[in-house]
Amino acid sequence: VSAVLRPKADAAWNLHQATKDLDLTAFVLFSSVSGVFGGPGQASYAAGNAYLDALAQHRRSLGLPGVSMAWGPWTQDGGMTGTLSEVDLHRIARSGMPELTPALGAALFDAATAVDQALVLLVRFDLAVLRARGEVPPLLRGLIRGRLRRAAAGAGPAVGLVERLAGQGQEDRRSTLLYLVRSQIALVLGHVDGSVVDSSRAFQDLGFDSLTAVELRNRLRTVTGLQLSATLVFDYPTADALVRHILGELFDGQPELSVPVTPQPMAADNPVVIVGMACRYPGGVGSPDDLWRLVAAGEDAVGSFPTDRGWEVESLYHPDPEHAGTSYTRSGGFLYNAGEFDPEFFGMSPREALATDAQQRLLLETSWEAFERSGIDPVTLRGSRTGVFAGVMYTDYRDLLHGEEFEGFRGNGSAPSIASGRVSYTFGFEGPAVTVDTACSSSLVAMHLAAQALRSGECSLALAGGVTVMSTPSTFVEFSRQGG
Repeated sequence: VSAVLRPKADAAWNLHQATKDLDLTAFVLFSSVSGVFGGPGQASYAAGNAYLDALAQHRRSLGLPGVSMAWGPWTQDGGMTGTLSEVDLHRIARSGMPELTPALGAALFDAATAVDQALVLLVRFDLAVLRARGEVPPLLRGLIRGRLRRAAAGAGPAVGLVERLAGQGQEDRRSTLLYLVRSQIALVLGHVDGSVVDSSRAFQDLGFDSLTAVELRNRLRTVTGLQLSATLVFDYPTADALVRHILGELFDGQPELSVPVTPQPMAADNPVVIVGMACRYPGGVGSPDDLWRLVAAGEDAVGSFPTDRGWEVESLYHPDPEHAGTSYTRSGGFLYNAGEFDPEFFGMSPREALATDAQQRLLLETSWEAFERSGIDPVTLRGSRTGVFAGVMYTDYRDLLHGEEFEGFRGNGSAPSIASGRVSYTFGFEGPAVTVDTACSSSLVAMHLAAQALRSGECSLALAGGVTVMSTPSTFVEFSRQGG
C-alpha cells in the first residue's frame, strides 16, 4: 500500500503544502475513475486516487483552486492501457467504458479546467452496452435514462420490462422482479445492494417511513411504468407481497389481492380441530409432551421465587400475613427461563426485545412452535386470514422500564392490546387479532372466541391460548393481605 500511495498521495500533499500560500491560477490533479468506481485488483490504486479527489475538495474548502480529473482508460498509444493484454482491453470495452483517444482526452482536459467542480470524471460510457447488461449499476442510474422503453404517453407498463419477463418461466419471472424490487429498496434505504434486504420482513421493520415509502413508489413507477399507490408499502407490506402485486398488474391486468376472500361459515356438524400445540409451564415444561409427563407422573411444579427478575427475595418474605409490603409465602409456579429469547429470529432489535414484555415474547415463540408441530411453514400463512386470540392479564412489565433507552418501545412493549397484534404483525396474518382479559379464565375465553370466529368464517385458522408471567411480586403482596 505504501509503495502505491507514495507517488500519488504523498507527492500531491507535498505539492499542496509547498504551494498553498502562492497565488495559483489552477491546481490540477490527475486521478482515475478507479477511485470512484473501484476496480478488480486495484484496491490500493483506487485508494490513492480517492485521496487526490479528496485533496481537491479540501483545497476548495480553504478557498484555494483545485480540481481532480478522474480519467477513464486511454487507447494503447495514449495511456496506461498500453500495458494491458487483449483480454483486459476486451473486458474494459464489454464493461461499457470504451477507451479515450488522445484527441478526445485533450479536448476533455480543456473542458475540465473550465468546470467549477472539485472532481470531474473524464470517461466515455457506451450507453447501449450498459443498457444491454440489464440492471444498471446504482452509481450510474442518474446518468442513464430510459433504460426501460416506456409505452406511448407514459401509459401502461414499461415495455422493455414486460418483454424481459414475458420470456421467462413463472419462478424466474418472480426472481427477476424480486431482484429489481430489492435493488430499489436498497437504493432508498442507502444499502450497498439488494442482497441485504430480507424479502419476507415488513417494510416498517426494514426502516421505511412515509417519505421513503413514497420514494420507493416513485422509483418502482419509473422502472415498471405502473400507476402505483403512494400507500404501496402499507398495502403490500413485504417485498414478496409487493412482487406478487406487480406481477399481477403486469400480466393479469389486475392487482393480486394481498388479503384472500373471507372463508365461508362452517357447517354446523363440521368440528373445530386442534392441529398443533406448544406450551411453557413451571416444572421444566417446554412442550406438550413435557406437560403430559408432569401430569402423568404427578410431579410438583411449585418452587421458590425466581432470582432473575430483580425481586428483593429476602426482604419480600414475612411470615405474618398482616405485615405490610410483604408476602407470607415465598414459593409458587414460576417459569424460570421466561427471559430467554432470540430477538433476531423474530426481526427485533435487542433494545426492542428488552422493552417487550416476556409475555409477548413467549407468545411469539410458542406460536412458531405450534406451527412447527402442525407441519405448517409459517411463511406460507403470510397474508392469510389467520386469527390470533390471546388471553393476557398481567401488565406490570412496564414498571421495570426506566430510562431513555426504552422510549418509543415502552407503550407497545407492555400493552395487553398489542400482544395478539404483535403476533399477527410478525407473521403477517390478516385475520382478527384479539387480546382477552377475563382474569384467570382469559385463555379459555380466547379459545371460545377463536372457535366462534372459525365457525362464522371470520378466519380459516386460529392461534388461541394465554400467557401469564409475573414481572413484579405485587400480586403476592396483594393476596397475602387478603389471606389468599
